[in-house]
Amino acid sequence: MSAPGRRSSTFTRLLRHGFTDPSAAERLLGTPELAAVRGNPVLLDALGATADPDLALLGLVRLVEAQDEAERRVFLDTLVSAKPMRDRLLGVLGASEALGDHLARHPRDWHALVMYEAADLHPGIAEFERCLADATDPVSLRVAYRRCLLSIAARDVCGTTDVAQAAAELADLATATLRSALAIAGKAAPEDAAMCRLAVVAMGKCGGHELNYVSDVDVIFVAEAADGADEDKALRAATRLASDLMRICSETNIEGTIWPVDANLRPEGRNGPLVRTLSSHLAYYQRWAKTWEFQALLKARAVAGDLALGEAYVNAVSPLVWQAAERENFVSDVQKMRRRVVDNIPAAQIDRELKLGPGGLRDVEFAVQLLQLVHGRSDASLHKGSTLGALEALSAGGYVGRVDAVQLDEAYRFLRSMEHRIQLYRLRRTHLVPQDEADLRRLGRSLGLRTEPVAELNRAWRRHASVVRRLHEKIFYRPLLDAVAQLAPGEIRLSPKAAGQRLEALGYADPAAALRHLEALASGVTRKAAIQRTLLPVLLGWFADSADPDAGLLGFRKVSDALGKTPWYLRLLRDEGAAAENLARVLSAGRFAPDLLLRAPEAVALLGDPEGLKPRGREHLEQEVLAAVGRADGAEAAVAAARGVRRRELFRTAAGDIVGSYGTEESPAEQDPGALVDRVGNALTDLNAATLAGALRAAVRAHWGDRLPTRFAVIGMGRFGGHELGYGSDADVLFVHEPWDGADEQEAARAANTVVAEMRRLLQLPTSDPPLLIDADLRPEGKSGPMVRTLASYAAYYRRWSLAWESQALLRAAPMAGDADLGRRFVELVDPLRYPKAGLGEDAVREIRRLKARMESERLPRGGDPTLHAKLGRGGLSDVEWTVQLMQMRHGATVPGLRTTRTREALAAAREADLIAADDAAVLDEAWVLATRVRNAVMLVRGRAGDTFPSDGRELGAVARYLGYEAGHVGDMLDDYRRTTRRARAVVEERFYGAA
Repeated sequence: MSAPGRRSSTFTRLLRHGFTDPSAAERLLGTPELAAVRGNPVLLDALGATADPDLALLGLVRLVEAQDEAERRVFLDTLVSAKPMRDRLLGVLGASEALGDHLARHPRDWHALVMYEAADLHPGIAEFERCLADATDPVSLRVAYRRCLLSIAARDVCGTTDVAQAAAELADLATATLRSALAIAGKAAPEDAAMCRLAVVAMGKCGGHELNYVSDVDVIFVAEAADGADEDKALRAATRLASDLMRICSETNIEGTIWPVDANLRPEGRNGPLVRTLSSHLAYYQRWAKTWEFQALLKARAVAGDLALGEAYVNAVSPLVWQAAERENFVSDVQKMRRRVVDNIPAAQIDRELKLGPGGLRDVEFAVQLLQLVHGRSDASLHKGSTLGALEALSAGGYVGRVDAVQLDEAYRFLRSMEHRIQLYRLRRTHLVPQDEADLRRLGRSLGLRTEPVAELNRAWRRHASVVRRLHEKIFYRPLLDAVAQLAPGEIRLSPKAAGQRLEALGYADPAAALRHLEALASGVTRKAAIQRTLLPVLLGWFADSADPDAGLLGFRKVSDALGKTPWYLRLLRDEGAAAENLARVLSAGRFAPDLLLRAPEAVALLGDPEGLKPRGREHLEQEVLAAVGRADGAEAAVAAARGVRRRELFRTAAGDIVGSYGTEESPAEQDPGALVDRVGNALTDLNAATLAGALRAAVRAHWGDRLPTRFAVIGMGRFGGHELGYGSDADVLFVHEPWDGADEQEAARAANTVVAEMRRLLQLPTSDPPLLIDADLRPEGKSGPMVRTLASYAAYYRRWSLAWESQALLRAAPMAGDADLGRRFVELVDPLRYPKAGLGEDAVREIRRLKARMESERLPRGGDPTLHAKLGRGGLSDVEWTVQLMQMRHGATVPGLRTTRTREALAAAREADLIAADDAAVLDEAWVLATRVRNAVMLVRGRAGDTFPSDGRELGAVARYLGYEAGHVGDMLDDYRRTTRRARAVVEERFYGAA
């Protein structure tokens, strides 16, 4: 009966010491080879202190079983008598399955953990070179490398070294390994070694003295001919040596692999020669290198081969590195580099990515390197290779606040420690946080989290990642406020020159003006200044993410000057998460929306309402406009009120369009550009229709009271009738009236003409609100014809004189304001004209084609690029619309779906009716949507209408951002536009000009 009791007691003790499978552990402890130490309490305590006691015990048993009897006796005696060795060995076995495998294969390597002298605590390159000295081939080099790795890991898991020291030791071991590999390659090819001087320059984390356990070792090879050798032959010899070095380190053999040697950071990447001379390197960097290549050179360090040549390389490229911030394209390059490279991370992994995910290691490393490039040109103290060393120097120089630097240092160390422990387990290159509970438990315990390791790990990870996610606010922008507002007593402040350099690097074209705005916004002790100091670091980042940060900051200052004393304004920005970002996006996207906002800054309240940016329907708008008109005293005041509603709704529509196109941190950009176009077109059409209804009511009330002597309707034409208005579109209309029964026809005609004249006058009165221009040129007889006709007059004209182009124009006719019954009857009148029962005759088709061809040749602006004109250019709006309208006139009588004023609806109906192939319809739809968005973008950016891309670089960049392109991809935008419209033109040539 005693056995079960003892088993139960052992089982409980094992559980208490952290074993997750006490039964298996009990069996392992019963292994005969452990008989001499099984009852020793120090062993169980030491196992319980490891990251994974089960794994440590299994590794210990495998190691003991692999030893001969004499060696085992020495080992076990040392294990129980030497605490440092015991903690190191079991610590490694509990953290690394891969190093446990190594010890099982090489059971005498435990001796590497016995030494505990001062020199052993922090070995450098020389100590590692001695450890690798006996390696004569790739297999023995791997064994010696793992033996050295064993000692680094032991110091790491036991806390003898911190994460930065461990990373430096790993870099030193890599340096010694590269030297050994090059020596092995040289011994195998002594003639090649004698012919050249070859230097190995470490880049990346190896160069920066901050290597991971498992990482590519980035290098660049530099070579010169030895005395008397031919340069071409020497370069070929150096290339063979370099290739052999890479093979020795990278290939897998019976002992596994060391790590890949990656030379892709060299000039021209993998397309360039593996080895170059120093002069060839310099020629490339001086003429062709991109900004990211200079960023990579921040960490260049000569490590192997001809160190004098390597140092000469580093010294030669260093001045070029520190001049990178002065390059013409530095700002656009920086904007591109600032965006995380997450496109290739599977969606299911992005939240587990320690390196590239949001709040990951790459964020800290990039931000620190960017500040080094910006400020290191005038401050040599920032010329550091390691991220933590550079961060410390940035803090000491006042370029980053001390508290922020400490927080980022802690976060980076924690994230790197996580990365180290994850890689150490199986010695595999990975940056993914595991999902398995046992793996997370081991990871948490390895970091000293013992009470609830998984929960504590997740909390700590999220906390540190959150700090990193806000790092741009902390290290880019907060010091700028310190520079102008002296926020933290005792802080070293950025000099005006340094602050200007930073703003310039972040995309501000006028850093001096930006600093003045910051000083005005952030200085003082008022509540307004205090809240703005909290908001500005975040806002500055959003402004810098746009094509025009200067405009964003200036706009914010103007809005704050207008509303800063209004309690709700600052509370809105502070408390409503989306409001501040929405405001930043709107202010920095161009001139149109900010101009509307600054005319009535209280509209900023719309940006904080989740429903605030959704367009309102026509019925709601018309009700509000007519109510405002009814309250006003006089026609001019009435229409001023209606135009005020229009201005607010224009801002709502434009702001919603901008936010939907750019996206925010909480809400991604709209993926369907067609939906954005339709939303804007419908919103602007409803808004203009409501405004016309208000102007009509005001004009009638001013002269006739409640009732005009004639029925009166406004018919929308063109884009207005098609619900396809853009921000810069006029309102194309026809005016129709019909005298009331018994009314005098001449009086009715005079009244109708008076109403039209009064509406046009009122809507164009000079005010701060944008005018609504009415264009009636599509009326019968054009500018020569009467401005308004009776319904009977329209009928008589169309019956006798109507031309093909007029029937085509009537395809867009739709009632917009006034007498609804009269509008309906006008539509009934023109339906047979626009959808003729017999379709179009050949003469009419030829006439339409002739008119289109003449328009293409005559109306395109002289000198304009026909491939980039959104309205009249190749594959633009005109091409698509005329093609669709020809199908409507031919088949509208028999295909009900074609009887619509909207281009996209008609195109979809034609596709459903098999009048056009689905692929061709998709091509036309894509081109029409894109051209429409280009016109909207031009208006939003420039504040005035245009049919072609802006010539100004910053404006062109803003158009690209609106269309969804990242900074620096203007060329891609123009190429995509030309490709899309070229394909559309090919369809037009077939369907419009070649259609039977």
